[in-house]
Amino acid sequence: MRAWHVETPGPVTGRPLRLHPDDEVPRPGPGELLLKVLACGVCRTDVHVTEGDLPPHRPTPPGVTPGHEVVGEVAAVGEGDAAGFKTGDRAGAAWLRQTDNTCKFCLRDAENLCPASLYTGWDANGGYAEYMTVPAAYAHRLPRGYSDAELAPLLCAGIIGYHALERAELPPGGRLGLYGFGGSAHLAAQVALARGATVHVLTRGAQAKRLARELGAASVGDAADMPPEPLDAAILFAPVGDLVLPALAALDRGGTLAIAGIALTDIPPLNYEKHLFQERQLRSTTSNTRASAREFLGLAAEHKLAVTVHPYPLDAADRALRDLKAGAFDGAAVLIP
Repeated sequence: MRAWHVETPGPVTGRPLRLHPDDEVPRPGPGELLLKVLACGVCRTDVHVTEGDLPPHRPTPPGVTPGHEVVGEVAAVGEGDAAGFKTGDRAGAAWLRQTDNTCKFCLRDAENLCPASLYTGWDANGGYAEYMTVPAAYAHRLPRGYSDAELAPLLCAGIIGYHALERAELPPGGRLGLYGFGGSAHLAAQVALARGATVHVLTRGAQAKRLARELGAASVGDAADMPPEPLDAAILFAPVGDLVLPALAALDRGGTLAIAGIALTDIPPLNYEKHLFQERQLRSTTSNTRASAREFLGLAAEHKLAVTVHPYPLDAADRALRDLKAGAFDGAAVLIP
């Protein structure tokens, strides 16, 4: 099978990914599914894995295969519990691949904080390939009414955006600011709008601004602008620490800023009175629980979300990553084997 590997982490412009045309098709272990990849979303976390911002967890050659927004068809089932999946079913693989189910975090329904957690496309080979495996207990049933390409971004961009929205504690009918408007933000915006929120988008790209207006944003401005009204909540999707300060300054009393990314450039010094006083909160977002993911996918089944996708052939995965980092498109890129 064809599969990409991060052979030497470094800038995506330097081509750290290499396409291997003759990898062996993996065999599913006990409790695992073998997926024939139908579509795989291209996520900013893949950039961090490829460039080494996330330290390699599989540094030995040929390196890990990225990709954790995977829509697949079950091609084979390993021995043991298959969580109800059978050959021919459609299934999704997301970022969270495995937890220990015994630590204090798992036992209090916070498995996203499990110290022994493993991740698709970082600890184990992901979906920049024609086949991959996933533990059946961590695979997801997928909503109907979406194409394979539309489903792929839901499995990380959608799930993480939804979790970040939860972390931001947006009150009913509240005012939400979104900093950056890519694959995750354009889905979170639709969830918030469906719940009656007023959404203000602050981003740099002309295409992203156009998409925000089309989806119903009340205002659209540049990333460092102040929104036209104080915000009850905000989510920072852009991995730019400098934007933490204007986002906090835009919050109303008691507002919360949630950072949605797995990596962020350094945050400049805060001014307590300007950025945090009056019970403003700054929160991070770490992965997701399976329960949160399935709640979001259930919501996506009930409310048809407009998923903006840009398909790339599997052979062009390195170009898709470069285009993502350069902000060359709105919405989400999706690899189609």
